[in-house]
Amino acid sequence: MSKNKFSYGSDKLTAEIAIKIAEGEVPASIDDSQIDKINKSRQTIDKLSDISEVIYGINTGFGALCNTIISEEESNELQENLLRSHAVGVGKDIPLLVSKVMMVLKIHSLSLGFSGVRLDIIQRLIFLLENDIIPSVPTKGSVGASGDLAPLAHLCLPLIGEGYVYKNEKKHITSEILDKEGIEPIKIGKKEGLALINGTQFISAFTCVSLLRFKNCLDNADIISVMSLEGTLSSVSPFHSSISELRSYAGSSHVSKKVRELTKDSEILNSHIDCDKVQDPYSIRCIPQVHGASWDAFCHLENVLNIELNSVTDNPLVVDNNIISGGNFHGQPVAIPIDYNVIAASELGNISDRRTYLLLKGNNSVPKLLIENSGVNSGFMILQYTSAALSSENKNLCFPASADSITTSLGQEDHVSMGSIGAVKFLKVIKNLEKILAVELLCSAQAIDFLRPLKSSKKIEKCHKLIRSKVDYALKDRIFYDDIREATKLIKSGKLVELTK
Repeated sequence: MSKNKFSYGSDKLTAEIAIKIAEGEVPASIDDSQIDKINKSRQTIDKLSDISEVIYGINTGFGALCNTIISEEESNELQENLLRSHAVGVGKDIPLLVSKVMMVLKIHSLSLGFSGVRLDIIQRLIFLLENDIIPSVPTKGSVGASGDLAPLAHLCLPLIGEGYVYKNEKKHITSEILDKEGIEPIKIGKKEGLALINGTQFISAFTCVSLLRFKNCLDNADIISVMSLEGTLSSVSPFHSSISELRSYAGSSHVSKKVRELTKDSEILNSHIDCDKVQDPYSIRCIPQVHGASWDAFCHLENVLNIELNSVTDNPLVVDNNIISGGNFHGQPVAIPIDYNVIAASELGNISDRRTYLLLKGNNSVPKLLIENSGVNSGFMILQYTSAALSSENKNLCFPASADSITTSLGQEDHVSMGSIGAVKFLKVIKNLEKILAVELLCSAQAIDFLRPLKSSKKIEKCHKLIRSKVDYALKDRIFYDDIREATKLIKSGKLVELTK
């Protein structure tokens, strides 16, 4: 990517870049070399009218109808009917950001030049995205195998003037918006409907959004755990470099190093360095191992997703002037790492909740329930109930979606990935995790206040100051709902992470 401009089909796409394009922060277009590839791919499809060979999806039906021959005259109707018949999604619409990212991913995949669609189709998708005409896509209906068929059908219905779109975040009938914009629907040609609805863009778009939020949670969890370590007057010795070197996982080493950096010159830690405590509970002592495992899971999924975002995942494919049927649409390569990360995110929340519980127990300097005059005041007791409830909900979401499969299309599609279900779950778990961390943040900040006049490291003191600019120290019981909301906003903003760089 040069000069802060992305070239579809030419440059390498990442989750971060995809989201920036979707949000209008990075301009994107198709360069001449890719236009040439797209046109040549389409020419291969156009020449097929002179061939009597049976080719799936071009002169046959789809799925279970793969042996039904379709005449040349009916092929265009077949492609448009494909969008209509597959638009069977149910449930509430996906977040607009996810829908926008789906568009970016579909544009990029088609622009690689192996799908046989006309340039006009891709340019219309770009036009819709850049003019804030965003397709309405229901959350449920994909099994993540023949690509995300139902969600992608909804995504592409606006091309033919059907379905629903959002304009200025309000939902409209597509035809009404196109009329206002003076835009004619596009006629879908041979192979194009199939190329549009085959692919893993629903799975991948949800994963893009979730993965970046997960990384932010990981960074925040490392920072907040240091505040909890100090608030519980725990030892920093388990974070010694020699320990992580003897079990050299990248994630564990990263977390140990981060903790050492964030506790440098901390008066709080130095105040009890010679205490007679032998060992701390696992939720403190094993932060490198538990957080580190979640970091390793994140890195694995990030690597997988970078491959997926730059892959061609529809079917059949146009390769060297030949039409080849295969299974690149199957979501399994991404589905399994997504499930792994659902567990990793849940575990990050699980250990955070245990530290919150530990903070509430208090110590020689910090009162029980983090409040003076407990009894009259319940203090932070019930905040941990919320954390526990969210942690338990996340555990219930940890059953791996990819471990399931169900036969579809009259047995033609007899193994499916369920990656779409895993991807939707991943975002749910991340949203819960952000709130779990927010509770620990509030409790650890309150604990540190009781340790004054001792100070933490410069970086942690900056974080504490920022927290107190949003949420006041609790002298007595109050409605903590607003505090949790403010702390969650602070975590989602990434500002604590910025302060510690």
